[in-house]
Amino acid sequence: MLNIQRIAVTGSSGLIGTTLVGHLKSEGYTVQRLVRRAAHAPDEISWDPKTGFVDLEALAGVDAVIHLAGAGVGDKRWTKKYKSEILNSRLLGTTTIAHAVASVKPKVFISASAMGWYGETGNRAVTERDRAGDDFLAAVCHEWENAANLAGDVRTVKLRMGLILDPTGGALGKMLPPFRFGIGGRLGSGKQWWSWITLHDVIRAINFALEHRISGPLNLTAPNPSTNQEFTSALARALHRPAVFPVPSIALKLAFGGFSSEMLTSKRVIPEALLNAGFTFDYPHIGAALAALVEEI
Repeated sequence: MLNIQRIAVTGSSGLIGTTLVGHLKSEGYTVQRLVRRAAHAPDEISWDPKTGFVDLEALAGVDAVIHLAGAGVGDKRWTKKYKSEILNSRLLGTTTIAHAVASVKPKVFISASAMGWYGETGNRAVTERDRAGDDFLAAVCHEWENAANLAGDVRTVKLRMGLILDPTGGALGKMLPPFRFGIGGRLGSGKQWWSWITLHDVIRAINFALEHRISGPLNLTAPNPSTNQEFTSALARALHRPAVFPVPSIALKLAFGGFSSEMLTSKRVIPEALLNAGFTFDYPHIGAALAALVEEI
Protein backbone atom coordinates (compact mmCIF):
# COMPACT_ATOMS: atom_id res chain seq x y z
CA MET A 1 0.00 0.00 0.00
CA LEU A 2 1.20 3.50 -0.86
CA ASN A 3 1.00 6.59 1.29
CA ILE A 4 -1.45 8.70 -0.74
CA GLN A 5 -2.96 11.61 1.21
CA ARG A 6 -3.64 14.64 -1.00
CA ILE A 7 -5.45 14.14 -4.31
CA ALA A 8 -6.37 16.59 -7.09
CA VAL A 9 -9.36 15.75 -9.34
CA THR A 10 -10.56 17.18 -12.65
CA GLY A 11 -14.14 16.58 -13.77
CA SER A 12 -15.26 16.57 -10.13
CA SER A 13 -18.82 17.69 -10.98
CA GLY A 14 -19.58 14.80 -13.35
CA LEU A 15 -21.28 11.49 -12.60
CA ILE A 16 -18.05 9.74 -11.65
CA GLY A 17 -16.28 12.75 -10.18
CA THR A 18 -19.06 13.72 -7.78
CA THR A 19 -19.26 10.22 -6.32
CA LEU A 20 -15.48 9.78 -6.30
CA VAL A 21 -14.80 13.01 -4.41
CA GLY A 22 -17.37 12.09 -1.77
CA HIS A 23 -15.88 8.61 -1.43
CA LEU A 24 -12.29 9.83 -1.16
CA LYS A 25 -13.20 12.35 1.51
CA SER A 26 -15.05 9.67 3.48
CA GLU A 27 -11.89 7.54 3.31
CA GLY A 28 -9.86 10.34 4.87
CA TYR A 29 -8.08 11.71 1.80
CA THR A 30 -7.65 15.44 1.29
CA VAL A 31 -9.27 16.27 -2.06
CA GLN A 32 -8.78 19.38 -4.19
CA ARG A 33 -10.95 20.00 -7.23
CA LEU A 34 -9.55 21.55 -10.41
CA VAL A 35 -12.08 24.16 -11.61
CA ARG A 36 -12.19 26.11 -14.91
CA ARG A 37 -12.38 29.51 -13.27
CA ALA A 38 -10.63 31.41 -10.51
CA ALA A 39 -10.40 29.34 -7.33
CA HIS A 40 -12.75 30.62 -4.61
CA ALA A 41 -12.36 27.95 -1.93
CA PRO A 42 -9.40 26.26 -0.19
CA ASP A 43 -10.22 22.95 -1.91
CA GLU A 44 -10.13 24.44 -5.43
CA ILE A 45 -7.30 24.75 -7.96
CA SER A 46 -7.73 26.85 -11.08
CA TRP A 47 -7.00 25.47 -14.54
CA ASP A 48 -7.96 26.24 -18.14
CA PRO A 49 -7.46 23.45 -20.69
CA LYS A 50 -8.13 25.82 -23.60
CA THR A 51 -5.12 27.98 -22.74
CA GLY A 52 -3.00 25.25 -21.14
CA PHE A 53 -2.98 26.95 -17.73
CA VAL A 54 -2.77 25.14 -14.40
CA ASP A 55 -2.01 26.83 -11.07
CA LEU A 56 1.16 24.83 -10.45
CA GLU A 57 1.85 26.49 -7.12
CA ALA A 58 -1.51 25.29 -5.77
CA LEU A 59 -1.04 21.84 -7.35
CA ALA A 60 2.45 21.34 -5.93
CA GLY A 61 2.66 18.72 -3.21
CA VAL A 62 -0.28 16.55 -4.30
CA ASP A 63 0.27 12.81 -4.07
CA ALA A 64 -2.08 11.95 -6.91
CA VAL A 65 -3.90 13.56 -9.83
CA ILE A 66 -7.09 11.97 -11.17
CA HIS A 67 -8.18 13.36 -14.55
CA LEU A 68 -11.82 12.69 -15.49
CA ALA A 69 -12.80 15.80 -17.48
CA GLY A 70 -14.07 15.55 -21.08
CA ALA A 71 -17.19 16.04 -23.19
CA GLY A 72 -19.63 13.13 -22.84
CA VAL A 73 -19.75 10.89 -25.92
CA GLY A 74 -23.45 10.17 -25.49
CA ASP A 75 -24.61 13.63 -24.45
CA LYS A 76 -25.45 14.94 -27.93
CA ARG A 77 -25.91 13.78 -31.52
CA TRP A 78 -22.61 13.14 -33.25
CA THR A 79 -22.52 16.07 -35.62
CA LYS A 80 -19.19 16.91 -37.19
CA LYS A 81 -18.89 19.79 -34.73
CA TYR A 82 -19.60 17.64 -31.69
CA LYS A 83 -17.20 14.91 -32.79
CA SER A 84 -14.54 17.60 -32.92
CA GLU A 85 -15.53 18.70 -29.41
CA ILE A 86 -15.28 15.11 -28.14
CA LEU A 87 -11.71 14.83 -29.46
CA ASN A 88 -10.51 18.32 -28.58
CA SER A 89 -11.88 18.29 -25.03
CA ARG A 90 -9.82 15.18 -24.35
CA LEU A 91 -6.65 16.25 -26.11
CA LEU A 92 -6.55 19.78 -24.70
CA GLY A 93 -7.50 18.76 -21.18
CA THR A 94 -5.24 15.72 -20.97
CA THR A 95 -2.27 17.50 -22.56
CA THR A 96 -2.66 20.40 -20.12
CA ILE A 97 -2.96 18.26 -17.01
CA ALA A 98 -0.25 15.80 -18.09
CA HIS A 99 2.26 18.64 -18.53
CA ALA A 100 1.32 19.87 -15.06
CA VAL A 101 1.81 16.36 -13.66
CA ALA A 102 5.23 16.13 -15.29
CA SER A 103 6.11 19.41 -13.56
CA VAL A 104 4.86 18.75 -10.00
CA LYS A 105 5.63 14.99 -10.00
CA PRO A 106 2.91 13.35 -7.86
CA LYS A 107 3.19 9.67 -6.98
CA VAL A 108 0.52 8.68 -9.51
CA PHE A 109 -1.47 10.11 -12.42
CA ILE A 110 -4.79 8.40 -13.17
CA SER A 111 -6.32 9.48 -16.47
CA ALA A 112 -9.69 8.52 -17.93
CA SER A 113 -9.91 6.64 -21.20
CA ALA A 114 -12.59 4.29 -22.53
CA MET A 115 -13.17 0.80 -23.85
CA GLY A 116 -13.80 2.54 -27.17
CA TRP A 117 -10.04 1.91 -27.60
CA TYR A 118 -10.83 -1.61 -28.87
CA GLY A 119 -13.37 -0.73 -31.55
CA GLU A 120 -15.61 -3.56 -32.76
CA THR A 121 -14.54 -6.87 -31.17
CA GLY A 122 -17.43 -9.11 -32.22
CA ASN A 123 -17.45 -12.26 -30.08
CA ARG A 124 -13.72 -12.02 -29.42
CA ALA A 125 -12.74 -11.20 -25.82
CA VAL A 126 -10.06 -8.52 -25.52
CA THR A 127 -7.74 -7.46 -22.70
CA GLU A 128 -5.34 -4.58 -22.09
CA ARG A 129 -2.82 -6.37 -24.30
CA ASP A 130 -4.94 -5.89 -27.44
CA ARG A 131 -4.27 -3.08 -29.89
CA ALA A 132 -6.58 -0.19 -30.71
CA GLY A 133 -9.47 -0.53 -33.14
CA ASP A 134 -10.00 1.57 -36.26
CA ASP A 135 -13.24 3.50 -35.72
CA PHE A 136 -13.82 7.09 -34.52
CA LEU A 137 -13.80 6.39 -30.77
CA ALA A 138 -10.80 4.08 -31.06
CA ALA A 139 -8.88 6.92 -32.73
CA VAL A 140 -10.01 9.33 -29.99
CA CYS A 141 -8.88 6.94 -27.26
CA HIS A 142 -5.53 6.40 -28.96
CA GLU A 143 -4.85 10.15 -29.06
CA TRP A 144 -6.24 10.56 -25.54
CA GLU A 145 -3.89 7.98 -24.07
CA ASN A 146 -0.92 9.36 -26.00
CA ALA A 147 -1.61 12.73 -24.38
CA ALA A 148 -1.56 11.09 -20.93
CA ASN A 149 1.96 9.82 -21.71
CA LEU A 150 3.16 13.43 -21.50
CA ALA A 151 3.22 12.93 -17.73
CA GLY A 152 6.67 11.45 -18.31
CA ASP A 153 8.10 9.16 -15.63
CA VAL A 154 5.19 9.59 -13.20
CA ARG A 155 3.32 6.30 -12.65
CA THR A 156 0.38 6.61 -15.03
CA VAL A 157 -2.85 4.58 -15.08
CA LYS A 158 -5.25 4.83 -18.04
CA LEU A 159 -8.81 3.88 -17.15
CA ARG A 160 -10.50 2.21 -20.14
CA MET A 161 -14.01 2.56 -18.79
CA GLY A 162 -16.89 0.40 -19.89
CA LEU A 163 -20.61 1.15 -19.76
CA ILE A 164 -20.98 2.64 -16.28
CA LEU A 165 -24.20 1.68 -14.53
CA ASP A 166 -25.90 4.03 -12.10
CA PRO A 167 -29.64 4.74 -11.86
CA THR A 168 -29.12 8.51 -11.59
CA GLY A 169 -27.44 9.01 -14.96
CA GLY A 170 -25.57 7.61 -17.92
CA ALA A 171 -26.99 4.89 -20.16
CA LEU A 172 -28.92 3.15 -17.38
CA GLY A 173 -30.57 6.39 -16.31
CA LYS A 174 -31.83 6.86 -19.88
CA MET A 175 -33.02 3.27 -20.19
CA LEU A 176 -34.99 3.11 -16.95
CA PRO A 177 -38.07 5.21 -17.95
CA PRO A 178 -39.18 3.08 -20.95
CA PHE A 179 -38.42 -0.15 -19.10
CA ARG A 180 -40.47 1.01 -16.09
CA PHE A 181 -43.42 1.47 -18.43
CA GLY A 182 -42.92 -1.97 -19.93
CA ILE A 183 -41.89 -0.71 -23.35
CA GLY A 184 -38.19 -1.52 -23.19
CA GLY A 185 -36.36 -4.18 -25.14
CA ARG A 186 -33.15 -5.17 -26.85
CA LEU A 187 -31.34 -2.73 -29.11
CA GLY A 188 -30.89 -3.90 -32.67
CA SER A 189 -30.17 -7.63 -32.84
CA GLY A 190 -29.33 -7.82 -29.14
CA LYS A 191 -26.34 -10.04 -29.95
CA GLN A 192 -23.75 -7.29 -29.41
CA TRP A 193 -21.60 -7.60 -26.28
CA TRP A 194 -21.90 -4.84 -23.68
CA SER A 195 -19.00 -4.52 -21.26
CA TRP A 196 -20.47 -2.85 -18.21
CA ILE A 197 -19.46 -1.96 -14.66
CA THR A 198 -21.35 -0.45 -11.73
CA LEU A 199 -20.37 3.05 -10.61
CA HIS A 200 -19.80 1.49 -7.18
CA ASP A 201 -17.05 -0.77 -8.59
CA VAL A 202 -15.60 2.06 -10.69
CA ILE A 203 -14.99 4.08 -7.52
CA ARG A 204 -13.50 1.06 -5.75
CA ALA A 205 -11.22 0.32 -8.72
CA ILE A 206 -9.93 3.91 -8.86
CA ASN A 207 -9.21 3.78 -5.13
CA PHE A 208 -7.42 0.44 -5.72
CA ALA A 209 -5.29 1.98 -8.48
CA LEU A 210 -4.30 4.84 -6.18
CA GLU A 211 -2.90 2.54 -3.52
CA HIS A 212 -1.35 -0.29 -5.56
CA ARG A 213 1.68 -0.20 -7.83
CA ILE A 214 -0.13 -0.80 -11.10
CA SER A 215 0.34 1.27 -14.24
CA GLY A 216 -0.62 1.41 -17.90
CA PRO A 217 -4.07 0.65 -19.32
CA LEU A 218 -6.68 -0.68 -16.92
CA ASN A 219 -10.00 -2.02 -18.20
CA LEU A 220 -12.79 -0.81 -15.91
CA THR A 221 -15.35 -3.43 -16.87
CA ALA A 222 -16.96 -6.24 -14.88
CA PRO A 223 -15.37 -9.67 -15.50
CA ASN A 224 -18.58 -11.02 -17.06
CA PRO A 225 -19.72 -8.96 -20.07
CA SER A 226 -23.28 -9.58 -21.24
CA THR A 227 -24.97 -9.42 -24.60
CA ASN A 228 -27.45 -6.60 -25.04
CA GLN A 229 -30.23 -9.22 -25.02
CA GLU A 230 -28.99 -10.54 -21.65
CA PHE A 231 -28.63 -7.01 -20.30
CA THR A 232 -32.11 -5.85 -21.29
CA SER A 233 -33.70 -9.09 -20.08
CA ALA A 234 -31.96 -8.69 -16.70
CA LEU A 235 -33.14 -5.09 -16.44
CA ALA A 236 -36.72 -6.11 -17.21
CA ARG A 237 -36.57 -8.82 -14.55
CA ALA A 238 -35.19 -6.39 -11.97
CA LEU A 239 -38.10 -4.03 -12.68
CA HIS A 240 -40.67 -6.86 -12.94
CA ARG A 241 -41.62 -5.68 -16.41
CA PRO A 242 -41.64 -7.31 -19.83
CA ALA A 243 -38.99 -6.55 -22.45
CA VAL A 244 -40.87 -7.23 -25.66
CA PHE A 245 -40.35 -4.08 -27.73
CA PRO A 246 -37.02 -4.32 -29.54
CA VAL A 247 -35.61 -1.04 -30.83
CA PRO A 248 -34.61 -1.41 -34.51
CA SER A 249 -31.24 -0.12 -35.66
CA ILE A 250 -32.79 2.53 -37.92
CA ALA A 251 -34.70 4.04 -34.98
CA LEU A 252 -31.48 4.29 -32.96
CA LYS A 253 -29.72 6.01 -35.84
CA LEU A 254 -32.53 8.54 -36.16
CA ALA A 255 -32.50 9.23 -32.43
CA PHE A 256 -28.77 9.20 -31.66
CA GLY A 257 -27.00 9.82 -34.96
CA GLY A 258 -23.41 8.56 -35.02
CA PHE A 259 -23.47 7.51 -31.36
CA SER A 260 -26.00 4.80 -32.24
CA SER A 261 -23.11 2.82 -33.70
CA GLU A 262 -21.61 2.55 -30.22
CA MET A 263 -24.87 1.14 -28.88
CA LEU A 264 -24.88 -1.49 -31.61
CA THR A 265 -21.15 -2.24 -31.65
CA SER A 266 -19.93 -5.36 -29.86
CA LYS A 267 -17.22 -4.88 -27.22
CA ARG A 268 -16.31 -7.92 -25.13
CA VAL A 269 -13.74 -6.43 -22.76
CA ILE A 270 -12.12 -8.36 -19.89
CA PRO A 271 -10.47 -6.58 -16.89
CA GLU A 272 -7.36 -8.76 -16.93
CA ALA A 273 -5.02 -6.24 -15.30
CA LEU A 274 -7.36 -5.56 -12.36
CA LEU A 275 -7.97 -9.26 -11.76
CA ASN A 276 -4.25 -10.06 -11.94
CA ALA A 277 -3.57 -7.29 -9.40
CA GLY A 278 -5.99 -8.91 -6.93
CA PHE A 279 -9.01 -6.63 -7.27
CA THR A 280 -12.38 -8.25 -6.54
CA PHE A 281 -15.66 -6.92 -7.91
CA ASP A 282 -18.66 -6.47 -5.64
CA TYR A 283 -20.90 -6.84 -8.70
CA PRO A 284 -19.38 -9.27 -11.24
CA HIS A 285 -22.72 -10.42 -12.73
CA ILE A 286 -25.33 -8.31 -14.53
CA GLY A 287 -28.42 -9.78 -12.87
CA ALA A 288 -27.30 -9.05 -9.32
CA ALA A 289 -25.89 -5.66 -10.34
CA LEU A 290 -29.14 -4.42 -11.92
CA ALA A 291 -31.24 -5.84 -9.09
CA ALA A 292 -29.18 -3.88 -6.57
CA LEU A 293 -29.25 -0.69 -8.63
CA VAL A 294 -33.01 -0.80 -9.13
CA GLU A 295 -33.43 -1.09 -5.35
CA GLU A 296 -31.64 2.27 -4.97
CA ILE A 297 -34.31 4.13 -6.96
